[in-house]
Amino acid sequence: MAEHFDVAVIGAGAAGMMTAAVAGQRGRKVVLIDHAEKLAEKIRISGGGRCNFTNLQAGPANFLSDNPHFCKSVLSRYTPQDFISLLKRYRIGYHEKHKGQLFCDNSAEDIIVMLKAECDVGQVSWRMPCKVNGIAKNESGFAIDTGAGLIEAASVVIATGGLSIPKIGATDFAYRVATQFGLKMITTRPALVPLTFDPDSWQPFVELAGIALEVDVSTGSKKARAAFLEDLLFTHRGLSGPAVLQISSFWQPGTPLMVNFLPQTDLGTELINSKGSIKKNLGNVLAQLLPARLSAGWLAANGFDPEAKLADMQDKQLRRLGDSLNAWNVIPSGSEGYRKAEVTVGGVDTRELSQQSMMSTRVPGLHFVGEAVDVTGWLGGYNFQWAWASGFAAGSAV
Repeated sequence: MAEHFDVAVIGAGAAGMMTAAVAGQRGRKVVLIDHAEKLAEKIRISGGGRCNFTNLQAGPANFLSDNPHFCKSVLSRYTPQDFISLLKRYRIGYHEKHKGQLFCDNSAEDIIVMLKAECDVGQVSWRMPCKVNGIAKNESGFAIDTGAGLIEAASVVIATGGLSIPKIGATDFAYRVATQFGLKMITTRPALVPLTFDPDSWQPFVELAGIALEVDVSTGSKKARAAFLEDLLFTHRGLSGPAVLQISSFWQPGTPLMVNFLPQTDLGTELINSKGSIKKNLGNVLAQLLPARLSAGWLAANGFDPEAKLADMQDKQLRRLGDSLNAWNVIPSGSEGYRKAEVTVGGVDTRELSQQSMMSTRVPGLHFVGEAVDVTGWLGGYNFQWAWASGFAAGSAV
């Protein structure tokens, strides 16, 4: 015997719980289904365990999509201030850390407890852990074959996320459902992910592992160019840190990154202008501008003698060194993949969805929200804001 609901939400993460809570509080009879044993693990581990739950600066310009205008309407109807108001109702402390990024004072668990409580206010029913074996369209809506029996619902919301971090349960479920019902997909790839390099070519830089500094990093050209001023981290396998995570969402395989280690300094000119001091040597001058270990390692990797006197060096040598640090062109061989990626670029093509309700324009009653959709935010709370906003849009419409 089938159970009947107005709305079935599949996926109890950020977007799924937001959808269920909003719909339930509108008086809809809602069931929330998830295959995991532990609730909202991606929220729990985010932001170092404190959940970077939004960004004060969140707007359409902070999102990547094949259809970039789609997110404008959704984001405008549920803003960072709306989510902050929800936190204040639950007396959850938070603070701004960097560039508009908001974190919980205590723990990411506060966000999970709050969303669960919001679902309880809406009298949402839970089926968890519960596997979904299949979804079929019928006369009254949808029939969902689950490990807890048959569930029928007028509307179904797919909130199962992307492919990022499979060890905490990520699957391609949303993409399989979209494909089953004939929706177009945008090719997926890992995003907000460390980039790796060919081991042989990276060998000169292995000794720099652990060094971090603020850089200007860019990739692409003309309209496809993206650039960020953020911290970069050298690792044994390549590059990471916020600068690289940000640019990884825009990087295309086979294309170079350009890294400027001294965004405020034209190094070649600076070194040439320092030649007047006879006693200055190259290593000491560079160590005043960069971390000492990076300075020494960079000179060694590029064949410069740190003891060389600036006054004895040719301008073209100093210009070459300056260019190597102001415009380092380097081509990654790949990335650390979905296992280390925070999000997934691509997913359900937004041209298939309503901007008002996140519902499929070709399958009435079928909605997609959150990371499953081809809208990917920058690093820094933007992806959670998309989860809240898209969940609110769907929850307000089902």
